[in-house]
Amino acid sequence: MPESADVLIEFVAVEKTYDGISNVVKSLDLQIRNGEFLTLLGPSGSGKTTTLMMLAGFEEPTAGDIRLRGNSLRRIPPYNRNMGVVFQNYALFPHKTVAENVAYPLVQRRLAKPEVMAKTVQALEMVELDHLAERRPGQLSGGQQQRVALARALVFEPELVLMDEPLGALDKKLREQMQIEIKHLHDALKMTVVYVTHDQSEALSMSDRVAIFNDGIVQQIDDPLTIYESPNNSFVANFIGENNTLDGTVEAAAGESCRVTLDIGGTVDARAVNIDGVGSRTSLSVRPERLHLAAAGDHCANRLTVQVEEKIYGGDHSLVALRHASGAAMVAKVTASEAVDISPGQQLAIGWESTHCRALDPQPTTADPS
Repeated sequence: MPESADVLIEFVAVEKTYDGISNVVKSLDLQIRNGEFLTLLGPSGSGKTTTLMMLAGFEEPTAGDIRLRGNSLRRIPPYNRNMGVVFQNYALFPHKTVAENVAYPLVQRRLAKPEVMAKTVQALEMVELDHLAERRPGQLSGGQQQRVALARALVFEPELVLMDEPLGALDKKLREQMQIEIKHLHDALKMTVVYVTHDQSEALSMSDRVAIFNDGIVQQIDDPLTIYESPNNSFVANFIGENNTLDGTVEAAAGESCRVTLDIGGTVDARAVNIDGVGSRTSLSVRPERLHLAAAGDHCANRLTVQVEEKIYGGDHSLVALRHASGAAMVAKVTASEAVDISPGQQLAIGWESTHCRALDPQPTTADPS
């Protein structure tokens, strides 16, 4: 937990319902640190966008409070919150020039014309669009329009920048380019960013911390490495990246380690991350890149025999689809050279270390992590 002086925004027991029956956001306690890049990540309907809209002032919390530097925002309208907002659809004025779109927040704040012009030029230079200042949005590419929207959100030097799926309409290559540019701007300007997305790779590559939402509740909030390598429950493990899941029953537990009897047969060792003790049900999480095939897994504590179903070449790596005799499916991600001698129909042993195997709460049956 950060020191109070480092907290810019605080959600305190915030709830939101639209129908008076079910809560879209449930008792949210969340602190946003000054200068950090925080991403709200989760499937559709998980509450992430509603949380952002409440912070922006476009939605009112049903209960609880949102505070900026300790002061409640409940009675502060959106235009007085000193927050820049960037939407997926850009929300640019089609009849105004690029410069006029960027200048709009300054004009609304009644700044002197020379200051408006100077700040507008500076913002356009920052996103490398000063040479297109007199064009209309319709004359720009999708990436250029997104840069205009970003410049407009930054031109009045807001304390906080909110971004709601800002790159969702762009193609893959342009989206990756804009991810880098936004992150560079964040680092250069030392601004605080709250970013909403359902794209896992986007969240992991851009963020200082990621808050994983599901069913209106933050499941985990951590830095990207911890989120990926040490998920604290089955939803996070299955939502972030690819994951192999093996269900079983805890046979023994001691400290941070446990031994699990698998439903498919055999026993394995794992890290006891989130279990209810001996005799409880658990879902084991093992990332595909942690599986070792054939002789490469001879040294591993945990071993299974499987059959190769498919091998998919991916350039610097290959994905190998595997199936246990019980019918359980698994996937291994190995280097292309490791996969050379692997072929469909082949029976082989796989292995993984207990330190890379996490015993979590039983896999949810109702949540859809896709």
